[in-house]
Formats: sequence, structure tokens, C-alpha cells
Amino acid sequence: MYSEELFNESKKYFPGGVNSPVRAFKPYPFFVKSAGGSKITDEDGKTYIDHCLAYGPLILGHANPKVVREVSNQLTIGTAYGAPTENEITLAKEVIDRIPSAEMVRFCNSGTEATMSAIRLARGFTGRDKIVKFEGAYHGAHDYVLVKGGSGAATLPDSPGIPEDTTKNTLSVPFNDEEALTELIEKEGENIACIIMEVVMGNVGCIEPKPGFLEFIRKITEENNIVLIFDEVITGFRASRGGAQEYYGVTPDLTTLGKIVGGGLPMGAFCGKKEIMELIAPQGPVYQAGTFSGNPISVQAGISTMAQLDDSFYKELERKGNFLRGNIQSIIDDEGYNVQPVGLASMFQIYFNPAPVYNYADAQESDRKIFLRYFKTLLKEGIFIPPSQFECNFISNAHSMEDLQKTSDAIELGLGAAFKKRRR
Repeated sequence: MYSEELFNESKKYFPGGVNSPVRAFKPYPFFVKSAGGSKITDEDGKTYIDHCLAYGPLILGHANPKVVREVSNQLTIGTAYGAPTENEITLAKEVIDRIPSAEMVRFCNSGTEATMSAIRLARGFTGRDKIVKFEGAYHGAHDYVLVKGGSGAATLPDSPGIPEDTTKNTLSVPFNDEEALTELIEKEGENIACIIMEVVMGNVGCIEPKPGFLEFIRKITEENNIVLIFDEVITGFRASRGGAQEYYGVTPDLTTLGKIVGGGLPMGAFCGKKEIMELIAPQGPVYQAGTFSGNPISVQAGISTMAQLDDSFYKELERKGNFLRGNIQSIIDDEGYNVQPVGLASMFQIYFNPAPVYNYADAQESDRKIFLRYFKTLLKEGIFIPPSQFECNFISNAHSMEDLQKTSDAIELGLGAAFKKRRR
């Protein structure tokens, strides 16, 4: 198998043979040759219906014709300028029009850069040092937030190489736990610059906030002059036109974006209240910079993508999501599998867990060995999902109803294989 040969070769040059840990799975990951629409094809010639979608950015599917055409045109007039462009203003207006919290925006190069910069800005605005995150939330690969992290970090201990002095100001509490957060703020409130949170915890599977939890957080942060940051790198422009904050009706002070905002190319952004954003250099003293920030290729991909994300787009995507989640629920009910199907909008996952999952500790009780049997069966049946119990699966508008039915059929087989000795 050529993918196996490539992986063995790759291990000579890359740690673990990959350039991001979430891409690795045993015995070896397939290597991609091409992709288009809802499908991805490996170097061995096998085509999969793709529900990984590069971990979320490809809401239009692979190689969307409009994005490809307009990015190709941009390539002919330059790939990087180190100077402003009108297109940056165009995309900024689109972000501000869509995201309820956005009054000003700064483009950067990744979700990691966006969260790192937003935290720095919150500290600069408040003059405080401590930050609060929720256990299992993943806010990128920078030192301050790799404490009880999600995504690939959910399967590993806190990373070596991060000084204790760096993380002493990072406090963590369980998601959906009002009492724990109240106690922490009562103790540390005057030292806390910000709370940063995934509105939906998409890096430990897919955990929604309990009813009233976001409203509670908004109230307690306002009462204690704490900056509230919504990390919408995953949910931004996916949960709804205005992200999860529009979906749930709660507006933060700052929002971080990535993935979809760049239309499938490397890009991030952070945005929020004008009084906070104006502290960013060169207007203010909080420094943030990047050679490729506002890169014309990524900006054009973002503009080309946003132009297609209207209200009818989200209604259709919600219909597809409901169809697939409904099929999954029917399979579980018919067979009596003791698992937890979750999801919203165009996101879905199954926790191999007998109990409901409300936080990181609950998610960690999920059976990873059973998930692996499920994952490998789906792969064999031509369905690609992220190879981890602690990631979210996605749908794009390129997925046809036939695709979703095939996915449903594969999930039925996958659950059967996973529970070959564990059915009730």
C-alpha cells in the first residue's frame, strides 16, 4: 500500500510521521492525493466521504469552484504584499456584519494566534494577569492554554516544555459547572483578566452548554469586570451565520475566529468591542503583528466563502444535520446501544459512554477502544471522520442526501462492529 510506504518514509523526516498529532492513527494514516466536494481520495485510490473536512474549515466542501476561481485570480496579481488591501476591509465588514460582538477586527494567521492575541489584549485592557479556561477546551498550541487541553492534547498529559511560571496564572474549572466557577471568581475575581471558552466544546467531541450556563457566565463576568472571550474558531460561521453567540443569543466582549474565516486557507481573526480593540498596536500599546496577517490569498478565500453563506445556506445545512443525527438516533434506539449521540447545526459525534457528557471529565470516561473499532469500520466503508473520540465531525453543503444516507449506513455497521460483544 502506497500510503504505508509514504508513512514509513515520512517518519524519517517528521516526528511521528505527521505535522500535527491529530492526523496520526494506527497502523498508519492514509495519505491524500486529491479532494473535491464531499469526497477525499488517498494515494491508494480509495475515495471517502469526508466528515473531517480538515477539522472544520471546509463548510463548502473541498475545492469549491467559486473559491478556487477567485483565489486563482488573486494568485496572478500577488501572494503577499506587506501592505494593506481593499479586500481586507471587505472581509472585515463581513465579519462585523455577522458576528454580534464584533465592532472592530484584526486578522492574523491561525486560531492559535487569535486566542493568544485576544488573551494578551484582555490582560492589557484589565491590567490583570490570571485567565480562566474550561477543562478540556483547546485554544491552540500556545503555552498559556495548554493546561487540561482538548483536541490532540485530550489524549496526552499537559505538555512538557511549558514553564510552571507560565501557567501559574491559568486557572481551569469544569465546563457547565456554575458552582465551581462562582467559587473561583469569589476567590480570584479581582486578579482575573478574562474567561476564554469554546461556546460548544468542539475539541473534546461536541459538548453544548447547559441551558442558562452562557447567560450565567455573561452576568458574572460583567459583575466582576472580567473580559469574556468566546473561542469560535470552530463554531464561527458554522453554528449559524453569526456563530454560536448568535445561535445561543449571548454576546461576549471578544471573539476569536479561524478555519471558515479563511475559506480553507491558513487564517485567524479576533474581534470585539471597539474600546478593547483600539488598544491593539499601532493605535494602542498592546502589541500584535504578523508578516502574513491579512494575506491576500486567505482574505480572498474568506470573501469567496462568505459570499455563499446566506440564510438559505444555513437552513439547508441544518436540515442535513438533522437528517444525519436523526438517523443516528434511530439506529441507537433500534439496537439499544448505550452511547451518547450529540451535535448541533452541521456538527455531530457519538460518545462511547453510557452516561451523558457535560464536561471534560465525563468525556474522558468514554471508551476509546470501542471508538477505534467504530472508526476503522467507517474507514473501511469509505467514511472518513477524525480518528479520535475527542474531535467533532462535520457536514458541508457539498454533502448530498445520498452521501448522508451512506454515512448513516456505515455508522450502523460501525456501531455493530464496535459493540460486537457489548450489545444489551
